[in-house]
Amino acid sequence: MTLLTAEHRRNVLHAALVQTQDEPLLVQIRGYNERRRWFRVKLERVDEPDSSICWRGTLEHMEDCNAAGDLSKALAESREHYRWSFELSPQVPWTAGPDGSIQEVGPRWFELTGMRPDQALGTGWIGALHPDDMERTIAVWTGNLVSGAPVDIEYRVLLRDGGYRWMRARAAPRKDADGRVVRWYGTLEDVHAEKLARSALSESEERFRLAIQSARLGIWDFDCTTGVRTWSAEFRNMLGISADQPATTELALSLVHPEDRDRLKQMLDAVAQGTVPLHFEATLRIHRADNGALRWIRSTGWTTRTDGGALSRIIVTYLDVTEERNAEERIRWAATHDSMTRLPNRTLWQASLETLAAKAHKQGNRFGLLMLDVDDLKRTNDALGHDAGDALLCAFAEKLSAVAPADAVLGRLGGDEFGLIAPTIDSQAGLESLSRDLMEGCRTPVAHQGRLLEFGVSIGGAIFGDHADRADDLLKAADLALYASKRGGRARLTMFHSELRAEAQQRTSMIHMAREIVADRLVVPYYQPKVDMRTGRLLGFEALLRWRHPRLGIQLPGAIAAAFLHSELAVALTVQMLESVTADLRFWLRKGLNPGRVAINASPADFAQGDFSDRVLDHLHRMDIPAAHFEIEVTESVLLDNGGDQVARAMRHFADAGVRLALDDFGTGFASLSHLKQYPVDVIKIDRSFVQDVERDEGNAAIVDAIVKLGGSFGMEVVAEGVETRVQADHLLALGCMVAQGYYFGRPLPLEATRALIAAQE
Repeated sequence: MTLLTAEHRRNVLHAALVQTQDEPLLVQIRGYNERRRWFRVKLERVDEPDSSICWRGTLEHMEDCNAAGDLSKALAESREHYRWSFELSPQVPWTAGPDGSIQEVGPRWFELTGMRPDQALGTGWIGALHPDDMERTIAVWTGNLVSGAPVDIEYRVLLRDGGYRWMRARAAPRKDADGRVVRWYGTLEDVHAEKLARSALSESEERFRLAIQSARLGIWDFDCTTGVRTWSAEFRNMLGISADQPATTELALSLVHPEDRDRLKQMLDAVAQGTVPLHFEATLRIHRADNGALRWIRSTGWTTRTDGGALSRIIVTYLDVTEERNAEERIRWAATHDSMTRLPNRTLWQASLETLAAKAHKQGNRFGLLMLDVDDLKRTNDALGHDAGDALLCAFAEKLSAVAPADAVLGRLGGDEFGLIAPTIDSQAGLESLSRDLMEGCRTPVAHQGRLLEFGVSIGGAIFGDHADRADDLLKAADLALYASKRGGRARLTMFHSELRAEAQQRTSMIHMAREIVADRLVVPYYQPKVDMRTGRLLGFEALLRWRHPRLGIQLPGAIAAAFLHSELAVALTVQMLESVTADLRFWLRKGLNPGRVAINASPADFAQGDFSDRVLDHLHRMDIPAAHFEIEVTESVLLDNGGDQVARAMRHFADAGVRLALDDFGTGFASLSHLKQYPVDVIKIDRSFVQDVERDEGNAAIVDAIVKLGGSFGMEVVAEGVETRVQADHLLALGCMVAQGYYFGRPLPLEATRALIAAQE
């Protein structure tokens, strides 16, 4: 072999390796005189009886021209064969001795690594290994040299461009008859792309596994071909079952809530019939196998099918959404209930009313409805704080629940308003009986922080089928009845009747008319004199609201009485009165006339604005009106409806600025003595109901006498209203009342008619 060139020596070795020779080999052999001659080599494998393998062949010298031509062709074929077998092979062939030292390596090694093949011989190839792969590769190679087992290992090889590439080295040993390794034959294959793909897949699977774990997803995997079901560890933990329990349909069904079991059966039947959609979702309840706890599980499934359309695989993910469902329930409950009384709110209560009304209308049934207002809640809030008011509302809700029928639907509709729907009460007598029980229960005060809170309830009732055939109409009817109860003195039940609707229509008409009056600025003040009954001297006026009808002329305020209970319109009417009265005051003063004090009436809605006193005093300043000429009259409704610090601050602000405060209709309200002590009142006006027949009615005379003495003890001026006769005036004077107003001293007058009256006093 030493006489052959390196190239031809490789050809002969390759022929021996492949163990077959279809064509003779053409080789050059160096002779004694260093001359190279061409020979044709034929090889034949011979298996000896002792199991050894040897090669037998012939060597034929190629001399003549024809032979030379054949030689040339054979040489070209040989080179092409070698090129296709070695140079163009994607693999790098190599051989090694029994001790593992590399004896031969294919030419692609140099192309890949830049390391010459002779440098790779022995253990030189190790220098091309990635440092991180070196120890592992040597250990495997060494171990297989000892065991004689085939080698299959992947490692990174340093390329000529300085980068590394994954290669797969595989080799098998050729052994002799005694089983000793004669030589190793192997290949080195580029598997870089495949390795990266496998790594990417592995990383993707690991990310998926971690995502599944972090998302707390359980997986149910069903192979439709084999029928094998696989439950992931997370899914088993979700169900509360051990890892060794078989994943069976029976087990799954046994854990599902009975009400949801049919849905799961339908899904399993769809699987069996092959009708499962490509994507499906469902939420089921289960009882955990280990502790029986009820859990909500949301499932999301995907299916794959064969080219023929048959189901091949179903994967379902499961997520425990119990906490999410509980949170949703809490949110839903909060959206439909009052958090303080824990009763349904208006939205849920009214939806229940509409449902019951639709059912009753269809079946021809009747049922009762009550609308309820807690009396004196605002006074409790103002006097004791909102904590006390909240305690009162909760106590009322408990009292209402205690007397309500078992099937009643209760609700807190807002503020101090409650509602009760009674499906089994279909008569007025039934509603009256329930209301009596409730009002009786409300007579017991509520204890709160060492105080007893007293309250009552105003109730309006209506019967579906008698008073209305629709939910909204029934609600309107009960509302009208409740409004009548509150206007009638509170703490009572009023059942709906047709006159209430007529009154409501009248109030609506008044409100509409008042809006037009405000918009068109039709308010006109008329002035009623206040006089000293001892001397007849004019002390001032009370400005009374009138309005000018486009066709009918001046009208009394009774035509728009409902507007004074409407917060927006009441304020707007007061604003127009204030503007007109101050304009008239400025007119009188610029004319050199002294009208005394002019009073205007303020409503509860005015004080509810919070800045009422600031607005009035600023207006007086802009109009250059001295406060000594101005007076504010309020009724006890202002103090009752708005009480507390807000009204007190406004009244003190007026008093500090020199504006006098008069308490109108004194004696007809509640707790008047406490108001005289609490607020800076300058004037008490005796209501006209006590002035009438004062000369003949001893009771009225006694009340007037008491009020006059009370006013004197507080240092307040006392004014009698509604004085219409000389006899009444004399009797009032005898009782000590010095100031009066009424028809006897002058009817309300327009601005033009007051000039002469004022001038006469000069």
